[in-house]
Amino acid sequence: MTAFIIRRLFLLPVVLFGVTLLLFTMVWSLGSDRLISLYISTPEAMKSADAKQRLIEKYGLDQPAIIQYGKWVGNVLRGDLGYSMSSHQPVLEGLLARLPYTLELTIFSLIPVIFVGIWLGVKSGVHHNRPLDQGIRIFAIVGWSLPDFVFGLLILMLFYSQLGWFPPGLYSLATEQAMRMDNWTHYTRMVTFDAILNWRWDIFLDGIRHLVAPVLTLAYLWWAFLLRVTRSSMLDVLSKDYIRTARAKGLSEKVVINKHARRNALIPVITVAGHMVVQLMAGVVIVETIFTRPGIGTFSARAAQQLDYFAIIGFAFFFSLILVIGNLIVDISYALIDPRIRLS
Repeated sequence: MTAFIIRRLFLLPVVLFGVTLLLFTMVWSLGSDRLISLYISTPEAMKSADAKQRLIEKYGLDQPAIIQYGKWVGNVLRGDLGYSMSSHQPVLEGLLARLPYTLELTIFSLIPVIFVGIWLGVKSGVHHNRPLDQGIRIFAIVGWSLPDFVFGLLILMLFYSQLGWFPPGLYSLATEQAMRMDNWTHYTRMVTFDAILNWRWDIFLDGIRHLVAPVLTLAYLWWAFLLRVTRSSMLDVLSKDYIRTARAKGLSEKVVINKHARRNALIPVITVAGHMVVQLMAGVVIVETIFTRPGIGTFSARAAQQLDYFAIIGFAFFFSLILVIGNLIVDISYALIDPRIRLS
């Protein structure tokens, strides 16, 4: 197991090198004149020749590409991802300030996706080609075929415009005023978690109320995906010889399904679920924009609209880092569950 983890860790710098090289190529292709303007954070500096010269020397914009790449990587490692003109702050600061809102949405979306998706997938596989299976498959096909932005707009139109139940945004005006009081402590900057830690259940319920619509939008798509994967895995396991042997021994169907079939069927599902976490964070770009949640998805969407190159590149690097770390965790988890993977 240790050798397996070491091999995976050695791949991390290789992957990150490829990511940084690709992103630097995109930045470097803009040209030095354009790059200087991207590093300038104030209108006064734009008019100052001395300020421009200091930026050229700091970032090595007059040096060969390999020198510029080295300086850029060094800045990235120090947390300097450039200045965001769209949000008027350093890129890393803008991403970190908005990350808790995205994590909150991802966490609350992931919980129903995993439990409902796996539960429906197991039910569908056990009742293969029966009415329950057919109904679940229709549910999955509709969910997987419907784009998330279309479903999000339908949810917004029905539950907010028509019924007024689940408004967009992070919280209501009353909650915003309560969070500005001196007795409120920002522990995680996630509304619902901070509400629990501050013992404010009214704010917790208000945060949940604003989460229902975006969570439902994200969850339905991935319910359908995880359901189909679980169903296929269950059907494959149920056809194995050891399942027939277990039934021949006289074990109850409940024991066969829960103890033998479902446990083995979940091995490939865990891998998919691990990658799904990362994909959920990718999906929030559209969902956060639709429901006006100020997370990193909204940050990147606004940056793209205003051609804020450093914010876009910073978001791409930030997300790539999450993707690489997420894949490492998935590989290790998979190896812990299935020892055969350690030999690959």
